[in-house]
Amino acid sequence: MVPGARAAWGRFARPAPGGLPRLWLFSDPARLPDPRAAMMALPRGAGVVARGLVPGLLRPVAQLARQRGLKLLVAGDGRAALAMRAGLHLSDRRESRGLLPFLIARRAAPGRLILSMAAHGGQRGAARARRLRPDCLFLSPLFPTQSHPGAPALGALRWAALARGLPWPRIALGGITPARLGAVPRCAAGVAAIDGLTPPVARLPQ
Repeated sequence: MVPGARAAWGRFARPAPGGLPRLWLFSDPARLPDPRAAMMALPRGAGVVARGLVPGLLRPVAQLARQRGLKLLVAGDGRAALAMRAGLHLSDRRESRGLLPFLIARRAAPGRLILSMAAHGGQRGAARARRLRPDCLFLSPLFPTQSHPGAPALGALRWAALARGLPWPRIALGGITPARLGAVPRCAAGVAAIDGLTPPVARLPQ
């Protein structure tokens, strides 16, 4: 977590009563290719979405997540998620590998494997979520974000309106920083960030 910002994350710093994290760190192949320094600063019970890691990095990230008491989700690869004893995160813009084996394992052990999905405000992601019944949705972008420069943000009012129409816990993603937490809709079940949770020494130049 960015030094001095721990108190700012307030109600999101602890997981929900059912154990689902309210605070999530996303790795990013361009901006945060190695999330381990940022993971070291996360509070116990927070979540990490491992996205775009180079080969060989997933295993040490998974080991660190277990040591730190963090919930790990592997993006886009169900078999890799199972091998790491982790959850799975699905994009709504690209296909995921090994989805069926993961869904079978998840059904056999209810509550053990987290399934999350991305939703970018469109109907396609919502329809897919109704079929797969994820544990949570990452609804984005709430605010303007470097992940999609120039793309229009939903804004708090539209984000909240979309979130209320979705019957799963909705995690706010996109441009989340400690300074913007006060503008996150109250109906958000959590928040996710890259830069907002990344110590300056761990960031790559933009």
